[in-house]
Amino acid sequence: MAMIGLLGILVAFAAVVVSGVCFLAGWLLHRKKGGGENLLWGGRVAVVVAALSLTLCCVVLVWCFMTGDTSIEYVLRYQSNAEGTLGWLYKLSGLWAGRQGSLLFWAWLIAVFNTVVVIATRKSDKPIDSMALLVSQVVLGCFVGVLLFSEDNMPFAATDAVYFDAEGNLRGAALAWGMNSLLQHWAMAIHPPTLFIGYAGLTIPFAYAIAALIVNDDSDLWVRRATPYTMFSWLLLGIGIGLGAVWAYVVLGWGGYWGWDPVENASLLPWLVCVALVHSFTLYRQRGIFKRWAVMCACLAFSFVILGTFITRSGLVQSVHSFSGDPVSTVLFLVLIVASLLAGAVGLWLRRKGFSSGGADDIDSLMSRDAAYYVNNLIMIVFAVLLAYMTISAALPSFLPFGGQSLSAGTYNAIARPLGIVYCLLIAVCPLLGWGRTGGKAFWKKAKVPGICAIVLFAVLMFYFATYLLPSYNAMIAAGGESASGLLEQGPAWYYNGLTVVGFAVASLLFFNGGYMVVKAVRHMGGAVRQRLALLGGSVAHTAMAIILVGLIGSSMYVTDVFGYLDYDAENDTAAPLVIQDFELRYTGQEDGETHNGPIFTVHFDVYKDGQFVGSVSPSREISATTMQTKSNAGVIGFPLEDLFVVFSGITDEGALAVEAKVNPLISFVWVGFGLLIAGTLVAMFASRKPGGQRAGAADKEVAAMPEADEPAKSAAAE
Repeated sequence: MAMIGLLGILVAFAAVVVSGVCFLAGWLLHRKKGGGENLLWGGRVAVVVAALSLTLCCVVLVWCFMTGDTSIEYVLRYQSNAEGTLGWLYKLSGLWAGRQGSLLFWAWLIAVFNTVVVIATRKSDKPIDSMALLVSQVVLGCFVGVLLFSEDNMPFAATDAVYFDAEGNLRGAALAWGMNSLLQHWAMAIHPPTLFIGYAGLTIPFAYAIAALIVNDDSDLWVRRATPYTMFSWLLLGIGIGLGAVWAYVVLGWGGYWGWDPVENASLLPWLVCVALVHSFTLYRQRGIFKRWAVMCACLAFSFVILGTFITRSGLVQSVHSFSGDPVSTVLFLVLIVASLLAGAVGLWLRRKGFSSGGADDIDSLMSRDAAYYVNNLIMIVFAVLLAYMTISAALPSFLPFGGQSLSAGTYNAIARPLGIVYCLLIAVCPLLGWGRTGGKAFWKKAKVPGICAIVLFAVLMFYFATYLLPSYNAMIAAGGESASGLLEQGPAWYYNGLTVVGFAVASLLFFNGGYMVVKAVRHMGGAVRQRLALLGGSVAHTAMAIILVGLIGSSMYVTDVFGYLDYDAENDTAAPLVIQDFELRYTGQEDGETHNGPIFTVHFDVYKDGQFVGSVSPSREISATTMQTKSNAGVIGFPLEDLFVVFSGITDEGALAVEAKVNPLISFVWVGFGLLIAGTLVAMFASRKPGGQRAGAADKEVAAMPEADEPAKSAAAE
């Protein structure tokens, strides 16, 4: 099996080289003599051959994982012995569980995207498509080259005979190898491939941006080609980040879903730039502006994808998610980061005349949608660059700001929270503004209805803040300890709570403005205007952002945390209760068990709220029999406005039960908002766009032709 996999990588690399030569020679021949069609056709065939070869490689690894064939060392190190309903999923996830397999999987996804481009543009004779495929194949060649020419990254290295006894059974250190038990959760099994799909998909807008510079075509053709892939990649990145948050919440046992870990940040970076890229594409198609913004955003998104890979695999920073580093891929990914940024910057300088907007980029007034879009993009780019700098700060020289320091989550929060609120304010106000300049009467006419409704919602949120969140904050400060110190580090009480008040005000306006746009988008549908479903999707996404903002404020800023050592009477099997806010956890028993990983110890509690029984929780502690790693399984009870989160940390030498409980207010808003954001993105993506961009162009022309009376629907379209 190892030889079949190695042969597949060899064929894939050869096909990548052949495709690159064919595309380059075909384009040069086309420029000089108007021919080269056969060479371009040959390049497209080679793209498909590379995809098929890498598919074979992935099939080989999956087959070995499913059948337990340990003749390949990578399979031996990342195999899962899980059984039950999801056992097959954990075995399959071995494909991307390690560095070598994840690089192969990523390369295969790029090859699949390239094949989709080949199919989508099979009837096109536009040079830009061939050049985009050339650029994307160069990227693919880098990934395949790392697999082929770096011994540390070869996924098909045969298992050394020293790890088998005379009967062919595993022995020695190999007996302890296998998939980390923390990874064997449904959310974590799906989380990496969704991110990898998003990462791979962002190769296509980057390729089209560079292709547009190569052929000097500043029309919106490349944007229409790249938009579906950008939207799809942004969607998958969002899903991947959300699934990672779910996994962190229920598996890691710390009661949160985002900790500003370097690898978490690495996944967020391209998502942030994609926000700017999607908005830039909208303005590029509709108004012929933001041309340079769009090109550089496409390059930045791709470079941040590679930066995330560099962070994960270089050993540059320490993370619980990172792989062990190797020098070959570290150098390659560093070169790719620099090359992608230089390609965009140098290309724009060389094509500065063609990619100018003829003065259309000038902003006449700060009270205009043009200015709002500009600041929107600026915030996303600045935040992404700042986040990237802070993430790698520990590896930087000490004379630089934050150099040599591993920054705390509080430092990230101090920057992200106000920036996030300002950004949400921008997307709330943007649809109320007009192009060029906004008059006071026109603004009030659009803002009146959502503004009045927002005041009502804000009053409700402030009542909740005054009666629940603020007392919880004051109680945590009064209790002292580590939790109180963490809160005080993030600013004085007036600033901390004032930020919440401003955030709730912004969320209220954003919610009703988004809802107002949803109503307008629905009212303007019908007949040939069905493509305005895309407008509906954008409006739903904005409404979702308001819900997420409320959830983030409650579940990240006002968490009540209690850790207790509960006195345990082994003779009578009783333990002291644990009280947190108006909840009381009453011990009811414990049990030892066995899973496919090893022993598991579970404690059971009945939960009472204000003296009334509301359910039971059974947090457990699981130990892997092979790796001896410990995994905490949290017990969670969800309520509409809060979660009770319980973790069992073990039994002390004195026999006490170590239990931590948290009350996470408004966390359900995060999950609901996340679902709505995905739904809105899906509607916007599939309603009026497909690879090739024909329908996207038609929808943009419709929106451009809409009369001023339909300005609210235009606003939703622009967003």
